[in-house]
Amino acid sequence: MLEGLKSCTKCLLHKERNNVVLCDGSEKAKVMLIGEAPGADEDASGKPFVGRAGKLLNELLKSAGIDRQKDLYICNTVKCRPPQNRKPTDAEKQACRPYLEEQIKKVNPQVIILCGATAMTSFIEDKITITKARGKVFEVKGVKFVPIFHPSYLLRYHSTEEGSPRDVTKKDLIFVMGLLS
Repeated sequence: MLEGLKSCTKCLLHKERNNVVLCDGSEKAKVMLIGEAPGADEDASGKPFVGRAGKLLNELLKSAGIDRQKDLYICNTVKCRPPQNRKPTDAEKQACRPYLEEQIKKVNPQVIILCGATAMTSFIEDKITITKARGKVFEVKGVKFVPIFHPSYLLRYHSTEEGSPRDVTKKDLIFVMGLLS
């Protein structure tokens, strides 16, 4: 099914895309990170998390002792960039859902990091904010999900002091790696 993704027309996002943004990292990773949607840099390169938010994610991963290429498989809820970097609609997420589920099945991760509220609400139906959910484990159909703040949100907060959004995100990433058996 993933082979057909480049010619996918299930939603209107295909009309303006330059590239389908499928994944980065290792298919053998025990941890999958699912983001929201590709931005302009991702659409241009065909890889997730390569813009400003991606650079910050890389810094956070490195500070938590995580190798992006070996320890993670990174993808998004939708594979094409929404116009003006808006949040993907529920219909767009549903159109891409079979591709995302195939990625999850293929990688079979022990833990899935849900990066931001859009990714979180795609899997966790509890009426809970990302601020209250981050750093907690939610088990859905035998899969462990851990929400974290999205790096684009963290770009607004430069402090790395104890308890700051960047500090707790680094700690959340360390926590995820500790969940691996």
